[in-house]
Amino acid sequence: METRLFSGYSDLRAMQRLAQEVWRLAPEHIDIDGGVGGMAWTATQHIGREREWKRRLWFDDGRPLAWGWVFQPASLLWQVRADHAQLHDEILDWFEAATEGPRDVSVSQANAAGIEALQAHNYVPDPTAERSLGNVRELDDLEDPVVPSGYVLKTMREYGNYEARVDIHRIVWHPSRVTNESYANVRSTWPYRDDLDCVIEGPDGSLVAYTLAWCDDETGLGEFEPVGVHPDHRRLGLGRAVNLFALHRLREAGARTALVGCVEDEKNPGPKALYRSVGFRELNRNQIFKR
Repeated sequence: METRLFSGYSDLRAMQRLAQEVWRLAPEHIDIDGGVGGMAWTATQHIGREREWKRRLWFDDGRPLAWGWVFQPASLLWQVRADHAQLHDEILDWFEAATEGPRDVSVSQANAAGIEALQAHNYVPDPTAERSLGNVRELDDLEDPVVPSGYVLKTMREYGNYEARVDIHRIVWHPSRVTNESYANVRSTWPYRDDLDCVIEGPDGSLVAYTLAWCDDETGLGEFEPVGVHPDHRRLGLGRAVNLFALHRLREAGARTALVGCVEDEKNPGPKALYRSVGFRELNRNQIFKR
């Protein structure tokens, strides 16, 4: 077995290959941010984030078996093939050697081996931390999207103004470090497609909502990451419409199933309600363990 620190784009692709394997073998174990599209977005949306990360991969004869991704100051995202569960302990050993102070780890509640390893390393569930939901739906029966008069559904292949695309993201997720340069990185990363970057153009020609969809041709899985609606155009059904539009585009691209993550929060029930309204159901939950 070989292990090494992350060294560039080829290792991002290795992490994505592992996500494909996990989806085939045990989809309920897929981390909320550990899918092919989610990793592509997280790894490229900001310029210079590499200084804040520590990443290590485990291989067997070139085949990715596991990876760990540490976010500053000491938060761990990880993924392990179900048939190599012993690597959970190795990742935690590396995590603890590479960080100091309080630590936290996100784990799918379906990942019994991961939870057992966390408990053996003296981690306990954090009842105050946000819980994330993985939501899934099949694409064989889709409702048509409807937008109010004056609004138009488009893809970025049709709209074409990427400065405006960056602007709407920065407004929705203010404060945001996404820039024109970093979004160009997103666009150059597999499996980005401009015909799956779905938007709604408002009456004045500006963008008011979007869903960035990613399609993995090999597994037939589509993902949403990220999704947003301009604050001045909410409660008009635009989030629902652009999600339905993106589901149709994914089906046309060959996807059979769609996946999206969201926070489960009683104080902010909107994201969960939005995805339920377009047919998603719960696949798994992530919980934070801390030490």
